[in-house]
Amino acid sequence: MNIFWQLIRAYIKIGLFGFGGGYAMLSLVENEVVGPGWISEQMFTDIVAVSQMTPGPIGINSATYIGFVAPGSVDPAYATIWWGLLGSCLATLAVVLPSFFLVLYSSHFIRRHHESGVIKGIFSGLRPVVVGLIASAAILLMNAPNFNPNGITWQLVTNIIICVAAFCLVYFPMPWNHKKLHPIIVIVIAGLAGYLIYGL
Repeated sequence: MNIFWQLIRAYIKIGLFGFGGGYAMLSLVENEVVGPGWISEQMFTDIVAVSQMTPGPIGINSATYIGFVAPGSVDPAYATIWWGLLGSCLATLAVVLPSFFLVLYSSHFIRRHHESGVIKGIFSGLRPVVVGLIASAAILLMNAPNFNPNGITWQLVTNIIICVAAFCLVYFPMPWNHKKLHPIIVIVIAGLAGYLIYGL
């Protein structure tokens, strides 16, 4: 049962200190779940990809998935669907509850003191930190499991091209209608490209 207490402790910590949303907390999540050996770095990057494509916040989605697979990976006796569901529920609740109570209290406090110079100063300091945390998450995901898992040069080049193309499609407006391509369309295109390149 120790793994379940470890899941609760890890995700309470993530819920308390995961400032800046899902991407900003990825470094903390990786440290808490890959470090102890619950999942591999490759599986972590796969979880991030799946969490991004499914509805809901990435932090909660990843907690649900990691909570499901971690017990079975630590102890084969817990490799059943029921232990996995218990791990999912515990990890999800543990990551949500601290944030819920913090937001509940802080929103009331900020609403009462939103003109305070102290509050404005705090937010002025937090904004660049959040940008730095998100940039850290981007660098964290630029690793061998994502770009070159098999150590093959042509796959590395292909994956870099897909990454750059996806960035350009989402960031720059299309020349014919001056609108940016919707991220869901880019995800579908990338999935089809991956299937055609690697799946056939």
